[in-house]
Amino acid sequence: MPENTKIPRATLKRLPLYYRFVSILKSKGIDRVNSKAISEALQIDSATIRRDFSYFGELGKKGYGYNVDSMLEFFKSELSESDEIKIAIVGVGNLGRALLTYNFSIHDEMTITEAFDVREHIVGEEIGNVVVKHSDEIKSAVEAEDIDVVILTTPEKVAQQVVNQLVKAGIKGILNFTPSRVKTPQDVQVHHIDFGIELQSLLFFMKNYSK
Repeated sequence: MPENTKIPRATLKRLPLYYRFVSILKSKGIDRVNSKAISEALQIDSATIRRDFSYFGELGKKGYGYNVDSMLEFFKSELSESDEIKIAIVGVGNLGRALLTYNFSIHDEMTITEAFDVREHIVGEEIGNVVVKHSDEIKSAVEAEDIDVVILTTPEKVAQQVVNQLVKAGIKGILNFTPSRVKTPQDVQVHHIDFGIELQSLLFFMKNYSK
């Protein structure tokens, strides 16, 4: 990242989208891509993409496109600054249970270590090597375990209430899988998982890269 350059919050929130898209390009053996292709895949206008990328240094040249390897290295470094990232899930329904069972990661040091729910028949259950705790324990667990990020998979109707609880507990990053557009203070980052964008990206690859 260029020195003395403050990247806007909106640009930073798009980094994970760019990272996933570039990772797919890499897996398909594609070494260069232009802003038009990124725009079509992610439904972000080309001008916004070019403006975003202008904050990231020399990732490409006009008329030649962006280098996939350079972008992948940059985005991975920006998204993986911490040596160890601890993640908690709040809401152990079907999606929460699936994530716990899989315990996905970007790298080996990014893992789900805590899970919370309010239903008594789920509290105490071990899923994917994580024992589910009652949501009343969120604050104490966050402080004791130094949780960095929370994945929110609760019912939509209680999403904001749970987010308020997370903010009070000191959580600064929330990955929101609920349809609710929750509100947080400016120092708490929320990334909403939009399946519409993911499907649009899939359709783009089906249209342009299927043999």
